[in-house]
Amino acid sequence: MIEVRTLAGEEITPWLAPLAQLRIAVFRDWPYRYEGDADYEARYLARYARSPDAAVVLALDGNRAVGASTGMPLEHEDAAFREPFAARGIAPASVFYFGESVLLPEYRRRGIGHRFFDAREDHARRLAGVSTTAFCAVERDPDDPHRPPGAHSNDAFWSSRGYERQEDLICTLDWPEVGETAARPHRLHFWLRPLEPHGR
Repeated sequence: MIEVRTLAGEEITPWLAPLAQLRIAVFRDWPYRYEGDADYEARYLARYARSPDAAVVLALDGNRAVGASTGMPLEHEDAAFREPFAARGIAPASVFYFGESVLLPEYRRRGIGHRFFDAREDHARRLAGVSTTAFCAVERDPDDPHRPPGAHSNDAFWSSRGYERQEDLICTLDWPEVGETAARPHRLHFWLRPLEPHGR
């Protein structure tokens, strides 16, 4: 039985190192191909412990973290995430932003992804003024030579959750790909969903 637990504030701190390890391991694979950086991970993840309205949702197999998903109010996020919303006239204070979901391969296809979304959406409903949940996903060329055989997108899963891809809501983030030292730009599209008060 996999336990899914939502943490906030200082509860997050003891789990920052396992979360960093999960991010580095999972994002090394397609489609992100992220060459992990432990120092960057420490700085990036510490924000969740500092934000009183942030949440980290853990998937635990016993005492071992095998997956995690994160979220925080968009107004507490970096400018790269906030500015596309502001430019479209969407107040960042009205959006709860989902940072990532990472899950070790052997634990996939057990419904944990749905539980991650449920937990973060439930957390967002408890925050005053939040009317939308959002995340972004990297865009890859269909002919990218690094694409593994049989790779599939998560578009159908996200659509089943009520999220819609926003063609005009885009950000660019830089990270080094596997085997590289210099960061390169990556284009990501946002997906949005209105947050109903009492669930779907």
